[in-house]
Order: sequence, then structure tokens, then C-alpha cells
Amino acid sequence: MSDELWSSLAVDRIDEWERGFAERAAQAKALAERAAQLSATGRAGDGDVEVTVDSNGQLTAVRLEEAIRRQPAATTARQIMVALRAAQADLVRQYGEVTAETVGADSETGKAIMAGLNARIAAGDPE
Repeated sequence: MSDELWSSLAVDRIDEWERGFAERAAQAKALAERAAQLSATGRAGDGDVEVTVDSNGQLTAVRLEEAIRRQPAATTARQIMVALRAAQADLVRQYGEVTAETVGADSETGKAIMAGLNARIAAGDPE
């Protein structure tokens, strides 16, 4: 094979790698932009307790209906935790959808994103 042919094949291979890198970078950027906009809300106690989490699974809002005044504080505390776990589970579901649509759920990047989110959420869970 001539040097010219080898050179041409090498350039083609480099161009292919470059396109692949650019495509993955665009996918990662789309994932980051969409993920940053995510939030989720969970409810418990027949809707008397509502919590919202941000894109990192961190609590950003708690809404309690006046009806909770008629129940023990321990019951309200449990309902808050149930609502928080429901919100975080919904966030994981949303992340899964966004990840699948951008970088692919089965890609190494997709798996790493989901593992990181699950670790962050588990780190904040006292159970």
C-alpha cells in the first residue's frame, strides 16, 4: 500500500474520531442543559404534604396543608419523607428519560450520569 493511501486512510480515521467527539460533546451539552431544568414534586397524606426537589434531588420547597395540625408530628414527619422519596423517584425517572434521549441510557456516559444521581440521592437519605 502506498504512503499516499496510508495517509488518506489516517486522515479519514482522524476525521471520523473528530466527528464522534463533536457529536458526543453536543449530546452531553444537551443533557446538561435539559437536566438543569428538571425538578419533581411528591405528595403524601392525601395531598396534605407536598415537597419539591431540584435537579440534584435536593429539597427546595415544602407545602403543608392546615389539616396536618390534627395529626401527630411524627405522622407529618413520615409523610414528608414519603413525599420526598416520591419526588426523588420521579426525578430519577425524568433523568432516565432525558439521558436516553440525549446520550443513550446504555452508553457509558448515561450509566455514569444515572449512577451519580442515584448516589447523590442515596447520600441524602437517612435510611
